[in-house]
Amino acid sequence: MTDKNLFKTLKERGLLYQCTDEEFLKKRLESGEPITLYEGTDPSMDSLHIGHCIPFCILRRFQKAGHKVIVLMGGATASVGDPSGKNEMRAMLDKKTIEKNIESIKKSLSIFLDFEGENPAIIVNNADWFKGYDYIDFLRDIGVHFNVNQMLAKDLYSKRLAEGGLTFFEMGYMLMQAYDFVHLNRAYGCTLQYGGADQWGNIVAGVDLQRKLNFANGTDISLIGATNPLLITPAGVKMGKTERGAIWLDRDKISAYDFYQGIYQTPDACVEMMYALFTDIPMPEVKSMIQTDIVSAKKRLSYEITKFVRGQADADEAKRMSENLFSHGGDDAPVIEIKKGTDICSALVEAKLCSSKGEARRLIAGGGVTFDGEKVSDPMLILQKSGLLKKGKKNFIKLEIV
Repeated sequence: MTDKNLFKTLKERGLLYQCTDEEFLKKRLESGEPITLYEGTDPSMDSLHIGHCIPFCILRRFQKAGHKVIVLMGGATASVGDPSGKNEMRAMLDKKTIEKNIESIKKSLSIFLDFEGENPAIIVNNADWFKGYDYIDFLRDIGVHFNVNQMLAKDLYSKRLAEGGLTFFEMGYMLMQAYDFVHLNRAYGCTLQYGGADQWGNIVAGVDLQRKLNFANGTDISLIGATNPLLITPAGVKMGKTERGAIWLDRDKISAYDFYQGIYQTPDACVEMMYALFTDIPMPEVKSMIQTDIVSAKKRLSYEITKFVRGQADADEAKRMSENLFSHGGDDAPVIEIKKGTDICSALVEAKLCSSKGEARRLIAGGGVTFDGEKVSDPMLILQKSGLLKKGKKNFIKLEIV
């Protein structure tokens, strides 16, 4: 049996935005019987940033409620590129890059989903079923059910048509994603696809394709498509990047402090949805926090998400460093012990002021590091004494040489 309150939770937290048949979905989720659902992601990069993870937060709720979760890696669709909302064609990736990106992303997914135990999530790759699908057969089986005029009228193609034109290559993307849904139903009994609101056209295409196949084949299979709202900043861009850069999940790409600060920069208008997605704090409590003190609400949000993604130790450290922003001269800066003879770049990494030695060298070259009040210009500097290490103007760590 599953948690029958999941539909109510999704609605209360604002996580169900569009649905092809909301009443049917409500009935299925309140029945207590598990369903199988999937969310697809194209591995166009070697890591995920916080904006990519919104659907995975929702999949996590489904899995915890007892439903079967599938993550589809678009090894095939990434070779085409989703035209949704784009004014130019995406860069085409070679197969080796796609495979490398998939392996890297898999590590981050374990933050959200359990791949072991009695109800493990599974990862599939659509390259596995498109690899052996003859092009002519695909057009005869699938392409015949798509009307080009109707496709061009959908929102996901409108920007490409208006500003950059649309290639036949990209037109195939909708057909491929629609077939993914049909294939996963046949192979795994999957009946629900969840995704971001910008994927609505592609998701509906899969539901419509199955309906047409039902008519052609005499079957009676009902698929459901649903979306979550997009996290859009007041500037009109998706959440995931800040003035500091992308808020990556990969520890090698961002320090705990920068991750924490990236979350803290969440626009006020997006704070409530971030709580709804990444925490289990009841929404009335969230709304009360935001109305009472938005600054305190954002600090707690930063801590909760950092703890969820990176662990409590990183969250505690990032919180201490952030609180030091309001200190004078670093008098209350966190203290860490460094072995005598440690080079400055290693010290910056150990202090979690930089995520890598490469970043530390670039920071030093840009004049962004001081030690004991003096600007550091030599990335090979060996530390022989204790002192105050500063990154920029406001980030302090006291180094105790041992």
